Amino acid sequence: MNIPLIIVLLYIVVLFLISFWAEKRARGGVENYVLAGRKLTTTLVTVSIVGLAVGGASTIGVSEQAYKVGLSAGWYTAAWGIGAICMGLLVAKKYRQLCISTIPELLERFYDKKGMVIGVFCQIIIQLVITSLQYIAGGTILHAMLPEIFSFTTGMLTSAVVFIGITFIGGMWSASLSNILNVVLIYVGIVAATVVSVVQHGGLATVIAKLPPAVPYTSLIAGVGPMGILGWILVLVTVNLSLQSIIQISLGAKDVATAQRGFIIGGAIMLPIGFICALTGIIARADYPNVSAAMALPLMIMSLNPILSGVTLAALWAADISTACNLLLSSATLFSQDIYKRMIHPSTSEKNLLLVTKGSVLVLGALTLI
Repeated sequence: MNIPLIIVLLYIVVLFLISFWAEKRARGGVENYVLAGRKLTTTLVTVSIVGLAVGGASTIGVSEQAYKVGLSAGWYTAAWGIGAICMGLLVAKKYRQLCISTIPELLERFYDKKGMVIGVFCQIIIQLVITSLQYIAGGTILHAMLPEIFSFTTGMLTSAVVFIGITFIGGMWSASLSNILNVVLIYVGIVAATVVSVVQHGGLATVIAKLPPAVPYTSLIAGVGPMGILGWILVLVTVNLSLQSIIQISLGAKDVATAQRGFIIGGAIMLPIGFICALTGIIARADYPNVSAAMALPLMIMSLNPILSGVTLAALWAADISTACNLLLSSATLFSQDIYKRMIHPSTSEKNLLLVTKGSVLVLGALTLI
């Protein structure tokens, strides 16, 4: 009996059950679908921003880099957390006061229509590129950990069906509610796998003793370097203040205070998880010094007991799902609100606009897969 596969399949079933339940809340118009009717609670804002930020790059990517440079790789995810806190403290209130749905709408208000058009296409391209990377990461995870079941291609297709399906069914409600499960699974799976691995080695000292002394694996600064860390922080603070998918979460909150609390709490929750992921990379380096960084983490995870390896596999895959759903929804929102409604059919009905938004999820999701 393939326990990891059973856990992943159960996880998929639960995600779709949540999405079909969320679909009832998403009825009633475009705002319900793309902004959850501006009714997101602090918990839903928190898990939405954490789910968006803690994706493949923040988990597997950090672990792979830590395999080479050590704990300092964890600053990548911590930089996301710092950016989210800055968003909550500095601009979440202002975005809410502007009563907008998209960033390009803001550009048109303060500049002109040309600025809006440029903003739409830049935001869509950026977000779809990141979404396509989540497909690749999802396929890689499933193939690396269940090679007898998934090829890279079938793993990527499975990931795409789940990403697109969840987003299509319930929009922002589906993405935010499913992120409760995703975020809990990510943190429980990664933390449990790390703790069990350390215990199996007899403690951190044993792990460190296996590492090459030439690399500063235990340093929080030296591996990546202060300038690299500062660069991550500057870039990701900027991303948090300007990316549509992040702003859309803030706009979906039920009020200003909820948006601010959600981002600040979410940012604080993000701060440690990158360093925990980095520790998994260090453990993988100690156990598998002669394989590629990309293969070391899957090998380490599959060496754990079947239930824990299955939960951790689902956790890593959940990181991709939580990121892709928000990015795909925000890209569809940009197309329907700023291209279709403003430039193609300004007099469109609310019902038709909702159909266009949901259709955009399918089309853009398929394009990113191709």
